[in-house]
Amino acid sequence: MDLWPGAWTVLLSLFLLLLFLLPALWFCSPSAKYFFKMAFYNGWILFLAVLAIPVCAVRGRNVENMKILRLMLLHIKYLYGIRVEVRGAHHFPPSQPYVVVSNHQSSLDLLGMMEVLPGRCVPIAKRELLWAGSAGLACWLAGVIFIDRKRTGDAISVMSEVAQTLLSQDVRVWVFPEGTRNHNGSMLPFKRGAFHLAVQAQVPIVPIVMSSYQDFYCKKERRFTSGRCQVRVLPPVPTEGLTPDDVPALADRVRHSMLTIFREISTDGRGGGDYLKKPGVGEARL
Repeated sequence: MDLWPGAWTVLLSLFLLLLFLLPALWFCSPSAKYFFKMAFYNGWILFLAVLAIPVCAVRGRNVENMKILRLMLLHIKYLYGIRVEVRGAHHFPPSQPYVVVSNHQSSLDLLGMMEVLPGRCVPIAKRELLWAGSAGLACWLAGVIFIDRKRTGDAISVMSEVAQTLLSQDVRVWVFPEGTRNHNGSMLPFKRGAFHLAVQAQVPIVPIVMSSYQDFYCKKERRFTSGRCQVRVLPPVPTEGLTPDDVPALADRVRHSMLTIFREISTDGRGGGDYLKKPGVGEARL
Protein backbone atom coordinates (compact mmCIF):
# COMPACT_ATOMS: atom_id res chain seq x y z
CA MET A 1 0.00 0.00 0.00
CA ASP A 2 1.37 3.42 -0.98
CA LEU A 3 1.93 6.03 1.71
CA TRP A 4 0.06 9.33 1.33
CA PRO A 5 2.26 12.44 0.91
CA GLY A 6 1.79 13.50 4.55
CA ALA A 7 3.19 10.17 5.76
CA TRP A 8 6.43 10.72 3.86
CA THR A 9 6.76 14.09 5.53
CA VAL A 10 6.30 12.51 8.97
CA LEU A 11 8.86 9.78 8.24
CA LEU A 12 11.37 12.30 6.92
CA SER A 13 10.85 14.49 9.98
CA LEU A 14 11.38 11.52 12.32
CA PHE A 15 14.54 10.55 10.42
CA LEU A 16 15.97 14.06 10.65
CA LEU A 17 15.04 14.24 14.33
CA LEU A 18 16.85 10.96 14.92
CA LEU A 19 19.93 12.24 13.09
CA PHE A 20 19.93 15.25 15.38
CA LEU A 21 19.18 13.41 18.62
CA LEU A 22 21.83 10.69 18.33
CA PRO A 23 24.83 13.07 18.15
CA ALA A 24 23.26 15.26 20.84
CA LEU A 25 22.85 12.28 23.16
CA TRP A 26 26.39 11.10 22.37
CA PHE A 27 27.97 14.40 23.39
CA CYS A 28 25.59 15.42 26.16
CA SER A 29 24.71 12.20 27.96
CA PRO A 30 27.41 9.87 29.37
CA SER A 31 24.71 7.26 30.00
CA ALA A 32 23.60 7.33 26.38
CA LYS A 33 27.22 7.07 25.27
CA TYR A 34 27.61 4.03 27.54
CA PHE A 35 24.61 2.27 25.98
CA PHE A 36 25.71 3.16 22.43
CA LYS A 37 29.20 1.80 23.09
CA MET A 38 27.96 -1.42 24.66
CA ALA A 39 25.42 -1.96 21.88
CA PHE A 40 28.11 -1.51 19.24
CA TYR A 41 30.52 -3.74 21.20
CA ASN A 42 28.06 -6.64 21.29
CA GLY A 43 26.76 -6.04 17.77
CA TRP A 44 30.26 -5.83 16.31
CA ILE A 45 31.24 -9.14 17.96
CA LEU A 46 28.15 -10.80 16.49
CA PHE A 47 29.02 -9.40 13.06
CA LEU A 48 32.63 -10.58 13.29
CA ALA A 49 31.36 -14.01 14.30
CA VAL A 50 29.32 -14.16 11.10
CA LEU A 51 32.52 -13.52 9.13
CA ALA A 52 34.46 -16.09 11.15
CA ILE A 53 31.97 -18.93 10.86
CA PRO A 54 32.63 -19.94 7.22
CA VAL A 55 36.40 -19.71 7.76
CA CYS A 56 36.25 -21.86 10.90
CA ALA A 57 33.81 -24.31 9.30
CA VAL A 58 36.55 -25.47 6.92
CA ARG A 59 38.22 -27.26 9.86
CA GLY A 60 35.01 -28.08 11.70
CA ARG A 61 35.06 -27.95 15.50
CA ASN A 62 38.77 -27.47 16.25
CA VAL A 63 40.69 -25.59 18.96
CA GLU A 64 42.96 -24.15 16.25
CA ASN A 65 39.99 -22.05 15.13
CA MET A 66 40.47 -19.98 18.28
CA LYS A 67 43.41 -18.34 16.48
CA ILE A 68 40.98 -17.04 13.87
CA LEU A 69 38.64 -15.58 16.49
CA ARG A 70 41.57 -14.01 18.33
CA LEU A 71 42.89 -12.42 15.13
CA MET A 72 39.47 -10.95 14.32
CA LEU A 73 38.91 -9.55 17.82
CA LEU A 74 42.31 -8.02 18.61
CA HIS A 75 41.49 -4.66 16.99
CA ILE A 76 38.46 -3.90 19.19
CA LYS A 77 40.58 -2.31 21.93
CA TYR A 78 41.68 0.36 19.44
CA LEU A 79 38.07 1.25 18.62
CA TYR A 80 37.47 2.03 22.29
CA GLY A 81 40.82 3.62 23.10
CA ILE A 82 41.73 0.92 25.61
CA ARG A 83 45.41 0.20 26.07
CA VAL A 84 46.07 -3.37 27.22
CA GLU A 85 49.48 -3.98 28.83
CA VAL A 86 50.61 -7.58 29.29
CA ARG A 87 53.26 -8.56 31.80
CA GLY A 88 54.59 -11.99 32.74
CA ALA A 89 53.70 -13.81 29.50
CA HIS A 90 56.98 -15.73 29.87
CA HIS A 91 55.33 -17.64 32.74
CA PHE A 92 53.21 -19.72 30.36
CA PRO A 93 54.57 -23.29 30.32
CA PRO A 94 55.96 -23.75 26.79
CA SER A 95 54.97 -27.31 25.97
CA GLN A 96 52.38 -28.85 28.26
CA PRO A 97 48.67 -28.61 29.10
CA TYR A 98 47.58 -26.33 31.93
CA VAL A 99 44.54 -24.60 33.40
CA VAL A 100 44.33 -20.80 33.24
CA VAL A 101 42.29 -19.09 35.98
CA SER A 102 41.38 -15.42 35.65
CA ASN A 103 39.25 -12.84 37.43
CA HIS A 104 35.99 -11.91 35.73
CA GLN A 105 34.77 -8.29 35.70
CA SER A 106 32.63 -7.82 32.58
CA SER A 107 32.26 -8.76 28.92
CA LEU A 108 35.28 -6.49 28.32
CA ASP A 109 37.42 -9.32 29.74
CA LEU A 110 37.35 -10.60 26.17
CA LEU A 111 39.81 -7.84 25.21
CA GLY A 112 42.39 -8.89 27.79
CA MET A 113 41.84 -12.56 27.06
CA MET A 114 42.47 -12.15 23.33
CA GLU A 115 45.59 -10.09 24.05
CA VAL A 116 47.29 -12.86 26.03
CA LEU A 117 45.51 -16.07 24.94
CA PRO A 118 48.11 -18.84 24.51
CA GLY A 119 48.03 -21.36 21.69
CA ARG A 120 45.56 -24.27 21.85
CA CYS A 121 43.70 -22.62 24.72
CA VAL A 122 39.91 -22.45 24.88
CA PRO A 123 37.57 -21.00 27.51
CA ILE A 124 35.09 -22.97 29.55
CA ALA A 125 31.79 -21.07 29.25
CA LYS A 126 28.22 -21.35 30.46
CA ARG A 127 25.98 -23.31 28.12
CA GLU A 128 23.73 -20.31 27.47
CA LEU A 129 26.47 -18.80 25.29
CA LEU A 130 25.95 -21.65 22.82
CA TRP A 131 22.59 -20.11 21.89
CA ALA A 132 23.94 -16.56 21.45
CA GLY A 133 23.42 -16.50 17.70
CA SER A 134 26.49 -16.27 15.49
CA ALA A 135 28.78 -15.83 18.52
CA GLY A 136 27.64 -19.14 19.96
CA LEU A 137 28.26 -21.02 16.72
CA ALA A 138 31.68 -19.39 16.26
CA CYS A 139 32.64 -20.35 19.81
CA TRP A 140 31.49 -23.93 19.25
CA LEU A 141 33.58 -24.18 16.08
CA ALA A 142 36.57 -22.82 18.02
CA GLY A 143 36.32 -25.65 20.55
CA VAL A 144 34.91 -23.63 23.47
CA ILE A 145 33.77 -26.03 26.20
CA PHE A 146 30.20 -25.45 27.37
CA ILE A 147 28.96 -26.42 30.82
CA ASP A 148 25.43 -26.38 32.23
CA ARG A 149 26.15 -24.97 35.67
CA LYS A 150 22.59 -25.65 36.81
CA ARG A 151 23.10 -29.41 36.42
CA THR A 152 25.96 -30.38 38.71
CA GLY A 153 26.13 -33.96 37.48
CA ASP A 154 26.57 -32.87 33.86
CA ALA A 155 29.18 -30.29 34.84
CA ILE A 156 31.24 -32.90 36.71
CA SER A 157 31.00 -35.27 33.74
CA VAL A 158 32.16 -32.57 31.33
CA MET A 159 35.07 -31.68 33.61
CA SER A 160 36.17 -35.32 33.66
CA GLU A 161 36.15 -35.39 29.87
CA VAL A 162 38.08 -32.10 29.78
CA ALA A 163 40.75 -33.58 32.06
CA GLN A 164 41.28 -36.41 29.59
CA THR A 165 41.29 -34.00 26.63
CA LEU A 166 43.94 -31.82 28.29
CA LEU A 167 46.37 -34.70 28.32
CA SER A 168 45.45 -36.55 25.12
CA GLN A 169 45.16 -33.50 22.81
CA ASP A 170 47.58 -31.03 24.44
CA VAL A 171 44.85 -28.48 25.12
CA ARG A 172 44.83 -25.62 27.64
CA VAL A 173 41.61 -24.29 29.15
CA TRP A 174 40.70 -20.84 30.47
CA VAL A 175 38.35 -20.70 33.46
CA PHE A 176 36.80 -17.79 35.37
CA PRO A 177 36.63 -19.34 38.86
CA GLU A 178 34.43 -16.56 40.27
CA GLY A 179 31.67 -18.13 38.20
CA THR A 180 29.99 -14.85 37.28
CA ARG A 181 30.89 -11.29 36.34
CA ASN A 182 31.84 -9.04 39.22
CA HIS A 183 31.26 -5.33 38.53
CA ASN A 184 32.24 -4.13 42.00
CA GLY A 185 35.96 -3.65 41.43
CA SER A 186 36.86 -6.60 43.63
CA MET A 187 37.22 -10.38 43.41
CA LEU A 188 34.52 -12.86 44.41
CA PRO A 189 35.22 -16.16 46.21
CA PHE A 190 36.42 -18.87 43.82
CA LYS A 191 34.43 -21.91 42.83
CA ARG A 192 36.61 -25.03 42.88
CA GLY A 193 35.83 -26.71 39.55
CA ALA A 194 38.95 -25.39 37.80
CA PHE A 195 41.16 -26.57 40.64
CA HIS A 196 39.58 -30.04 40.72
CA LEU A 197 40.20 -30.17 36.97
CA ALA A 198 43.88 -29.27 37.33
CA VAL A 199 44.40 -31.75 40.18
CA GLN A 200 42.60 -34.52 38.32
CA ALA A 201 44.78 -33.98 35.25
CA GLN A 202 47.87 -33.21 37.39
CA VAL A 203 48.62 -30.12 35.30
CA PRO A 204 49.76 -26.64 36.47
CA ILE A 205 47.46 -23.74 37.17
CA VAL A 206 48.41 -20.43 35.52
CA PRO A 207 46.74 -17.47 37.30
CA ILE A 208 46.02 -14.36 35.22
CA VAL A 209 44.90 -11.07 36.79
CA MET A 210 43.26 -8.20 34.93
CA SER A 211 43.39 -4.85 36.70
CA SER A 212 40.21 -3.05 37.72
CA TYR A 213 38.33 -1.26 34.93
CA GLN A 214 36.97 1.37 37.30
CA ASP A 215 38.88 4.28 35.77
CA PHE A 216 37.25 3.82 32.36
CA TYR A 217 34.26 1.47 32.77
CA CYS A 218 31.50 1.17 35.37
CA LYS A 219 28.20 -0.54 34.66
CA LYS A 220 26.51 0.91 37.73
CA GLU A 221 27.45 4.49 36.80
CA ARG A 222 26.80 3.91 33.07
CA ARG A 223 30.32 5.11 32.29
CA PHE A 224 32.55 3.89 29.46
CA THR A 225 35.54 5.97 28.39
CA SER A 226 39.07 5.22 27.20
CA GLY A 227 41.74 3.93 29.58
CA ARG A 228 44.38 1.35 30.38
CA CYS A 229 44.19 -2.22 31.64
CA GLN A 230 47.09 -4.31 32.83
CA VAL A 231 47.05 -8.08 32.39
CA ARG A 232 49.47 -9.88 34.67
CA VAL A 233 50.41 -13.55 34.11
CA LEU A 234 51.60 -15.12 37.36
CA PRO A 235 54.04 -18.04 37.76
CA PRO A 236 52.39 -21.46 37.29
CA VAL A 237 51.23 -23.31 40.39
CA PRO A 238 52.10 -27.03 40.25
CA THR A 239 49.53 -29.67 41.20
CA GLU A 240 51.63 -32.83 40.93
CA GLY A 241 50.96 -35.11 43.87
CA LEU A 242 47.90 -33.18 45.05
CA THR A 243 44.60 -34.93 45.72
CA PRO A 244 40.99 -33.71 45.84
CA ASP A 245 41.44 -33.11 49.56
CA ASP A 246 44.05 -30.45 48.73
CA VAL A 247 41.73 -28.49 46.42
CA PRO A 248 40.17 -26.09 48.99
CA ALA A 249 43.59 -24.96 50.25
CA LEU A 250 44.88 -24.74 46.66
CA ALA A 251 41.96 -22.55 45.56
CA ASP A 252 42.37 -20.25 48.56
CA ARG A 253 46.12 -19.94 48.00
CA VAL A 254 45.72 -19.05 44.30
CA ARG A 255 42.95 -16.56 45.05
CA HIS A 256 45.06 -14.88 47.71
CA SER A 257 47.99 -14.45 45.32
CA MET A 258 45.69 -13.11 42.58
CA LEU A 259 43.95 -10.73 44.97
CA THR A 260 47.30 -9.33 46.10
CA ILE A 261 48.32 -8.63 42.49
CA PHE A 262 44.85 -7.25 41.68
CA ARG A 263 45.19 -4.67 44.43
CA GLU A 264 48.71 -3.82 43.32
CA ILE A 265 48.03 -3.28 39.63
CA SER A 266 44.67 -1.59 40.26
CA THR A 267 46.24 1.18 42.34
CA ASP A 268 49.54 1.86 40.56
CA GLY A 269 48.08 4.07 37.84
CA ARG A 270 48.06 1.30 35.26
CA GLY A 271 44.48 0.18 35.71
CA GLY A 272 41.68 0.87 38.14
CA GLY A 273 42.64 4.49 38.82
CA ASP A 274 42.15 5.62 42.41
CA TYR A 275 39.04 3.51 42.99
CA LEU A 276 40.66 1.07 45.39
CA LYS A 277 42.49 3.87 47.16
CA LYS A 278 39.33 5.52 48.42
CA PRO A 279 38.66 4.86 52.13
CA GLY A 280 35.96 2.29 52.62
CA VAL A 281 35.76 1.40 48.95
CA GLY A 282 37.01 -1.88 47.51
CA GLU A 283 38.60 -3.16 50.74
CA ALA A 284 35.22 -3.78 52.30
CA ARG A 285 34.20 -5.85 49.33
CA LEU A 286 37.33 -8.00 49.07
